[in-house]
Amino acid sequence: MSTTALRRQAPIVDFAPATPAAPAAAQPPGDSVHGLAIDVQGLRKSFGANPVLNGIDLHVAAGQFVAIVGRSGSGKSTLLRLLLGLEQPSAGTFSFADGAERIDNLRVARVMFQEPRLLPWASVIANVEVGLGADRKTAGSGDRALATLAAVELEEKRNAWPAVLSGGQKQRVSLARALVSRPRVLALDEPLGALDALTRISMQRLLERMWLDQGFTALLVTHDVAEAVTLADRVIVIDDGAIALDIRIELPRPRQRGSADVAALEGRILDKLFAGAESP
Repeated sequence: MSTTALRRQAPIVDFAPATPAAPAAAQPPGDSVHGLAIDVQGLRKSFGANPVLNGIDLHVAAGQFVAIVGRSGSGKSTLLRLLLGLEQPSAGTFSFADGAERIDNLRVARVMFQEPRLLPWASVIANVEVGLGADRKTAGSGDRALATLAAVELEEKRNAWPAVLSGGQKQRVSLARALVSRPRVLALDEPLGALDALTRISMQRLLERMWLDQGFTALLVTHDVAEAVTLADRVIVIDDGAIALDIRIELPRPRQRGSADVAALEGRILDKLFAGAESP
C-alpha cells in the first residue's frame, strides 16, 4: 500500500487525560443536537496538474466539533470549500445526512471567514438579517436577528455602522449573521486569525457557547493548534492532501489552557506537523 493511502486511512486515536478523572466533557445534549452528519469518500481535488487533496475519507458525526489543521498549502481550506459547494471535486463524493435521510441542500451550511465581510452601508442589525436570505421578508425575522445579536452580546450596537466597531465586534456580527438562520453545519475558515490574543480567547469562548447552545456540526480550519485543542471534540491533521492524524479529544469543557493534558495534545499535533514539514 502506498504512503498516501496509509495516510488517508489514518486511524482515529482517542486521547484520555493523564490526570485523575474529571467531569465528562460538555457536549450538545442529545435532544438539542441540530447538526448533520457528514460523510466524505475518496474526495480528490486538483488545480490543473497540481493535486491538492489526494482521496480524503472522513465521517463526522452530527453535532461534532471538528478542527482541521495543517501547514499552508496542505489542502485544509480546499476541503472546506468543497463541502460548502464553493469548489467542485475532481473525484469522490460527500454528503450530509440527518439520521438515515440524505440532505442534498447545501443551504443547510453557513460559513464564517477570517474577514467579517460586513456591508459598510448597512447597520449592524441589517447585516445580521442578511444571513436570513429569503426569510428576511417573513414575520418575526427582525426579532430573530435581534435575538441572535443579543446572543453574541451586541444587542446595544444594533443600529451602529460597521465602521465604528472593533475587530472583535465585527467578527461577532459575522458570527451572528452565520447563525441567525440556525444552520445545521457551520464552517469556520480561520475566523479568528486576525484578532489580538485576548479578543481571540473571548471569541473562542463565545463560539463554544453558541455551539453548545445550538448543537450544529462545526468544521473549523485553523493554523492555531492551541485553538483546535481548546474548541474541538476531534482534531484532524492534513498533510500533503491526506489525513495524517485524527485524534478525539475527551477533555472536560471549558478546557484549561496550559494544563498538562492540553499541552500534551498540542505537542503531539505539532510533532506531526513538523514531521510533515521535514519529510522530503
